[in-house]
Amino acid sequence: MSRQAKSKLGRSGASLALPFRPRARILQLLGDELIGSPRLAVFELVKNAYDADAHLVRVVLEDVDRADASIVVEDDGDGMTLETIRDIWLVPGHDHRARQRAALQRTRRGRLPLGEKGLGRFAAHKLGNRIEVVSRAYEEPECVVSIDWDALIQHQNLSDATVHVATRDPAVFSKDRTGTRITIFDLRERNWTRAEVRRLRRQITSITSPFERVSDEFSPWLEVPGHEKWIADVPDADTLLERAPWHYRFRFDEGRFDWRYRFRGVTGIKLEGRNTTGKEDDPLLVPPEADVSDVGDRGLAGRRRRPVRANASIAKGIGPVTGEFYVFDRDPAVLSKLGEPRLFKNYLDENGGIRVYRDGIRVYNYGELDDDWLGLDLRRVNAPTRMFSRNIVVGAIDLSLESSTALKEKTNREGFVENAALGRLKQIVLGALTPLEVERGKDKNHIRRIVGGAQDRETKLIKRPLQQLRTAAHKHNLKDELEPLIDKLERDYDELRDSMLRAGLSGMGLAVFFHEVEHGVRGLYELIETGGEREAIRQRARELAGILGGFADLLRKGERRRNGLKDLIRRVRDINRVRFRKHHVRLECPALGDDVPDATTSFVFGLALGALNNLLDNAFYWLPVRWPEGDASERAIHLSVNLDMAPGPSIVVADTGPGLVDGPDDLIRPFFSRRPEGMGLGLYYAHLVMELGGGRLAFPDRSEAEIPEAFDGAVVALVFPQDARQ
Repeated sequence: MSRQAKSKLGRSGASLALPFRPRARILQLLGDELIGSPRLAVFELVKNAYDADAHLVRVVLEDVDRADASIVVEDDGDGMTLETIRDIWLVPGHDHRARQRAALQRTRRGRLPLGEKGLGRFAAHKLGNRIEVVSRAYEEPECVVSIDWDALIQHQNLSDATVHVATRDPAVFSKDRTGTRITIFDLRERNWTRAEVRRLRRQITSITSPFERVSDEFSPWLEVPGHEKWIADVPDADTLLERAPWHYRFRFDEGRFDWRYRFRGVTGIKLEGRNTTGKEDDPLLVPPEADVSDVGDRGLAGRRRRPVRANASIAKGIGPVTGEFYVFDRDPAVLSKLGEPRLFKNYLDENGGIRVYRDGIRVYNYGELDDDWLGLDLRRVNAPTRMFSRNIVVGAIDLSLESSTALKEKTNREGFVENAALGRLKQIVLGALTPLEVERGKDKNHIRRIVGGAQDRETKLIKRPLQQLRTAAHKHNLKDELEPLIDKLERDYDELRDSMLRAGLSGMGLAVFFHEVEHGVRGLYELIETGGEREAIRQRARELAGILGGFADLLRKGERRRNGLKDLIRRVRDINRVRFRKHHVRLECPALGDDVPDATTSFVFGLALGALNNLLDNAFYWLPVRWPEGDASERAIHLSVNLDMAPGPSIVVADTGPGLVDGPDDLIRPFFSRRPEGMGLGLYYAHLVMELGGGRLAFPDRSEAEIPEAFDGAVVALVFPQDARQ
């Protein structure tokens, strides 16, 4: 800079137009910082071949166990002319692919380009310090580009960094052949072990959707000369998937939800397979955010999630969403029936998860071992019997590149930008999984009854965390404070278990207690291990101690007294007044008429109130599903008392919702729910309360319950004993 310019810069109020002057090392940063791993770098080069309209792509690891190892990526795509190399390939950030996609300009094979940022070519720098690019377009000379990255970044300014480009008669792509070959030397990753190579092969072959025909038009493969055995015994995915007990497909397009479920059966287990499909008007229910305003008298801990019936607007900027899933059962008694259980375990450990594809080409890194983009594992923790984790499902979500314009890939090539469209895609997929989880739960329950052992496995869920809690208490010098609590928890649990079994309840019926106690124990354990304050630990311990209290009292025949059903109905009406008004639901309650006599019997009022409130919760959820824009003329709940159901008087709850599609045995099973993210404990709780009190939970038809014809949805009854005084 001249002395005069410096003087001008130093003056107050000076104004200059100054250009950016990028350093040459920016090329190094583009490769090193934007590409997460060498395997992802190879993945990017293979994707570039797709954009070049290639059919075949060869990735060759040459002399992988020597210091002079190299990587070759060669395709049979359109190749590049000298002008393309000069004006596009050597211009970082060029938007020609983005403009092609925006204009819906497709290739000869009908592809829209995946690239849009003009940075994918720098993946080669992640792999090695020197590269040679040989490329030839149709009826053009062959172009050779030589790049020494170490030499380039020595230049101070990017404008001084030059690349050697030459043209020649075709030597690699002779005759009419076209394509591009990239050879990387002086590799940065020098430890290409057998395990790394096998992971690379999995990533390369996973670039195309295993379930879509487009995979036949783009075929990448890996070669490791001299080490062919490293990848020769990789299991054939198609063969393993064909042995999966469950298969499920869905499609959501223009607000219409279609799904098809298939249980294939398990060899050696006498249980017939079955197929079922969704009805034409089945809604897609997606998990929404919790509605904090719908709290009522139960507090924040008891808040419910409002239903969201997906329509076409939820897929704006996303387009049609298609999914296909193969689901396994890792129970040893089931897995052994498939043959080679270790092979299946290893395959699921490495390939389990749900990947995302656009136009049949994978969006990395969804579905990788360290990526749980749908939160499946956390959902499994919250509802272990109903929901599945990543390590039992191999699935794919397919999107249209043309339609999914609101889903933008991150610059570092690791998924989509976290925006509203991605949130809506997750909602769609999680909602679409609900029929699979529900139907699979039915078949899985039958399998467990046949193979047995479920009770012992559930009991271990309590015993093991309690032992871990003891260990943590000793480790953190909390033995004196927590040991009495742990002993009491074990005694209360054993007493409750034995009492319930004496009452004739099934082992599966204990699942709700396992769930609650396990979560309480693990929460206390984590608080101790993370160094929580002693007062917080004491408070958590006191809360945990009260988990089993209510049911223990009930089993000991405590707190029962004679109550009127009118009082119970009046109380549930009063605590839900706000909800009736907020959700535009009309209440029809002939039981509270002045001329209607009361019915009395003995029960624990608080538990019966919770059971009845659960029935109303279900109605409040499902009414907007059938009537998404409805008002009180369409959304209605009927509460009445019926004296003719055995064994005694009953409270009947009917509504104008979509009705019940499952049988009573499934409806009262713990963790069974058709609500996305639902725990599936509401009806089970009501069933348990009534059964322990000498009554029952019933699902009568309208005529039996004497319900008006307008209430053509669900009908559920709390049937009390005729005389339950003890």
